[in-house]
Formats: sequence, C-alpha cells, structure tokens
Amino acid sequence: MPPKISIVTVTCNAGLLLEKTFASIEKLKYDNKELIVVDGLSTDNTMAIIKRYSERGIITSYVSERDNGIYDAMNKGVRMCSGEWVIFMNAGDAFASDDVLQRVFSGSPIEADIVYGDVVKNGQVKQAPARFHLCHRMLFCHQSAFVRRSCLLGMPFDTKHRLSADLKFFLGQYLRHARFQHVGIPVSIFDTNGVSNSQRSKGLRDNIRVVCETIPYPRRIQFVLRLLVPYLMCKLRGK
Repeated sequence: MPPKISIVTVTCNAGLLLEKTFASIEKLKYDNKELIVVDGLSTDNTMAIIKRYSERGIITSYVSERDNGIYDAMNKGVRMCSGEWVIFMNAGDAFASDDVLQRVFSGSPIEADIVYGDVVKNGQVKQAPARFHLCHRMLFCHQSAFVRRSCLLGMPFDTKHRLSADLKFFLGQYLRHARFQHVGIPVSIFDTNGVSNSQRSKGLRDNIRVVCETIPYPRRIQFVLRLLVPYLMCKLRGK
C-alpha cells in the first residue's frame, strides 16, 4: 500500500487564497492522505471555508488558535499529523497536477528521508538541482518537498528564525546525513505573494543568521559574502 501523506496547511486571514489550495488538494488522485489545517485565529472568512471543507471530508483535522509565527504553526501541524510523509501546502499554494502524489509514491518504496521536486512560479517551471548540497539559500521550494515526519519531529523548525527556519532545517538535515532524493517533476505551484517574498531584505538577513549558525568554516564566510551583496542592495532599494 502506498504510504500515508500528511498535507499541512498553515494560514491566517487568507480566506481568499484558501479555496485555491483546498480545491487543489480535493482533486488529488491519491487515497492514503490527510489534510491538517492550522489557523492563527483568523478574523476573516477563513474559518467558514475550513468548516465547509471539513464537512465535505477534505480536511481531516484543524485548529484555530494563537501561535508564535508560521514555523510554530508548522511544528504544531506536524504534531497533529499521522502520515509517514509530510508536505506543507499553505494558503495560495497548489499542487502542480492531480496525479503528483501517485507519481512520487506509487512506485517502489522510497529510501530517502527528503524527496523534493520542481516548482511552478509565475507560470514557469523552475527546476531544482539533481543533488542537494550546502548552500546559502533554499535549493528547492519548500512546498515541493516531502519530508519524513520522523525527521520533522526529531528536528522541529527553529522558531526564532521568522523567515528562514526551513533553510536551517534542510541544512541541518544534510549535516546529519539525511538522504535527499530529487524527482524531476513539478510538485507545487508556489504563491509568490508569501511573507518571504514580500520581506526580501529581512529574509536575506535571516539567511545570514542561519548560515552563521549551521555552516562550518571556511564555507561560512563564503556564503555570508554571497548574501551580503543582495541584502545591501535590497536595503538600499527599500525592499
């Protein structure tokens, strides 16, 4: 039997975007899955949408309560899951195709700990590298990555990083010798209006902090220098 996939959606006051995400999940041609929704006490129509999709059996479990930012909510979602694999598909994001879970998991058993694919941004497919390696930035879109739940429980997202805790997680997994596997298909359609894209300079600054905390010398110096130039350019442009 194909493994159980937990889809976690984290949201707050994004009711206009949730329909797109939930509709994409509803169309998936894969039976052994669950949808966990973590809401940060939304005051718009988010809860009405969540309850409607819950009544239709699309949402397995949901919670609406205060949290300490998106990564705290993501950690909460992981603890609510029961699947072997977890993928985060947040408000506004969608799966690239209805059969993507089938294509990834219906074949022979996967031995890797993290499986990542390509992403569709602004209508264009952006290919992820065939091999994961140390880098100063994300090498693939988080919404295109399936992670064993055991890895997420063993190394929760570091909530002191408001924008780059996912980068720290994947770098930490690599340094712990986790096994990465690339699948050469688009997995997600990424909403480019997210927090990390709208707060570019803050995201780069957080990347610098992550690099300083995780990457050993001398690579650390090299990566920080690579980040400093775009960070200073963003600050000058007011982004």
